[in-house]
Parts: sequence; structure tokens; C-alpha cells
Amino acid sequence: MAHKKVNLPQKICPVCQRPFTWRKKWEKDWEQVIYCSEKCRRGKAKDE
Repeated sequence: MAHKKVNLPQKICPVCQRPFTWRKKWEKDWEQVIYCSEKCRRGKAKDE
């Protein structure tokens, strides 16, 4: 049975300025998730 992926929380990545959506793997620490990807997390020092 397919489930709908509507109304999932979103955040904006501070590095690439793109929206990213909640993922199951972030379920327990969604409040601490800041970056959309590992690449953006590593690239933060360049942009700051």
C-alpha cells in the first residue's frame, strides 16, 4: 500500500537555499537537522 507524502515538514538549507523535506532517518532528531545533505554540511565553512 502506497502512502502519501503530503504535509511533511520542510526546512530551507542555509547553504544552498533549497527546501528539503522530512525523512524517516531524521525522525528522532528533526529539530537538530540544519543542512539538506552531507555536501552542504561540509560546504558551510566556505560560505560563512
